[in-house]
Amino acid sequence: MKTEKIIILDFGSQYTQLIARKVRECGVYAEIYPFTISQEKLIELNPKGIILSGGPSSVYAEGAPIPSFDVFSLGFPVLGICYGLQLLAYTKGGSVDKAAHREFGRAELVIDSGDDIFEGVSSPTSVWMSHGDHLTSPPAGFETIGHSGNTDFCAVSSADRKIIGIQFHPEVHHTIEGKIILNNFVRKVCGCTEQWNAHSFIETMIKTIQEKVGDDSVLLALSGGVDSTVAAVLLHQALGDRLHCVHIDNGLMRTTESDTIYKLFKESFKIPIEVIDGTELFLGRLAGVEDPEKKRKIIGTAFIDLFEEYAKNLNGVKWLAQGTLYPDVIESVSVKGPSVVIKSHHNVGGLPDKMNLKILEPFRELFKDEVRAVGRELGVPEWFVARHPFPGPGLAIRILGAVSKDRLGLLRKADDIYLEEIRNAGLYDEIWQAFAVLLPINSVGVMGDERTYENVCALRAVTSTDGMTADWYQMPYEVLASMSNRIINEVRGINRVVYDITSKPPGTIEWE
Repeated sequence: MKTEKIIILDFGSQYTQLIARKVRECGVYAEIYPFTISQEKLIELNPKGIILSGGPSSVYAEGAPIPSFDVFSLGFPVLGICYGLQLLAYTKGGSVDKAAHREFGRAELVIDSGDDIFEGVSSPTSVWMSHGDHLTSPPAGFETIGHSGNTDFCAVSSADRKIIGIQFHPEVHHTIEGKIILNNFVRKVCGCTEQWNAHSFIETMIKTIQEKVGDDSVLLALSGGVDSTVAAVLLHQALGDRLHCVHIDNGLMRTTESDTIYKLFKESFKIPIEVIDGTELFLGRLAGVEDPEKKRKIIGTAFIDLFEEYAKNLNGVKWLAQGTLYPDVIESVSVKGPSVVIKSHHNVGGLPDKMNLKILEPFRELFKDEVRAVGRELGVPEWFVARHPFPGPGLAIRILGAVSKDRLGLLRKADDIYLEEIRNAGLYDEIWQAFAVLLPINSVGVMGDERTYENVCALRAVTSTDGMTADWYQMPYEVLASMSNRIINEVRGINRVVYDITSKPPGTIEWE
């Protein structure tokens, strides 16, 4: 896809995707492959450099993830991160052992040598550690170029400066100068020059879509969120009237959401759109279902059933397009490495095994911020591009327990008030995602001198850059007070409001 690329080998870190995202922010294309990739395949990819991710394993443990070949002897520049550093030491004659003091969190890196990778980096600089093992001696021919208070060999480099290992994680936000370090690796060590950006992605993807689809027509599953909407505009440029946009009102949308989507496509984008009312089908299949994984799979199957039925009336439709993103894929199925499955997304892990339509996912390797950049490049209005993410399964995964029309009604009202208060306070653009959750419990309250026993509503707001990690948003107390007061007074059936202060990890952004 690109003549210049960085290959990232995944050893099971939950941060592997952040490495790819950060490298792309440096204007260089990056792809992730499992550590089990063959030597022949890796050479065929001809990367400008290789990055080895972190991982939860001990490199000396039985069954530890170790490539079947010597990745350090292929002639490509290599950067080993955390486990990648330990793999470097273990396979090249150094030694790795359990650390006397495990290191999780911030640490101060002291730079011992002016290596290219640390050019422009402060000393000391704040970095993020996450390891129980560490180097006790580097391999022969490697120089120590950085240390911390707990790790003598925090960074090492080969004599020719082309193989580098670091104990910390430059890809995470908490490593203050991590982007400089990664940029130094891809530019100064690997010699990358090409620019990876929204414009180049659009040009390449339009050609890819046209070659892949040929003369076929494509049915786009249009949820109305940022991802599927930007995908629609991109696909329309590539395919013209061979694109058929279909939005299914599944009864799980927010208030007036489907009407807004229809008007946007007809009036702003001038792209034809068909709206199908699938409320009875979805709510019927979800009736009494409480398990979140079952909900997602039911919703995924119902979407496919309706789309395939609709496609029967269209000539030449052989593809179903979706706005699937990289985080959706990674959290659903471990396709790139030994990372742990978190949850199934309705449009990835929730799809039925057998389908009559082939899947087309132009954004499958993109992160949310990259999709927004593509949207801006394509002329999608800023007010829409900047919208908070809304999950494909809709409100079904924001109602804990069984879904019903009555509970959907309660959640819609609470969510409307919540988002209205956020906008009124001028906080919407500071927050990555905000939404209300209806809990499967009742609590005792007192309203008008009478006892109530009604629903509990949780409010969730997070800050993030990519959805892979997130911090809870510190909502001003006076705004929280206003939200709680309005929801309890205006939504009959809710008598208690709580605020979620869980980061990701350990939690996920959505509750289900």
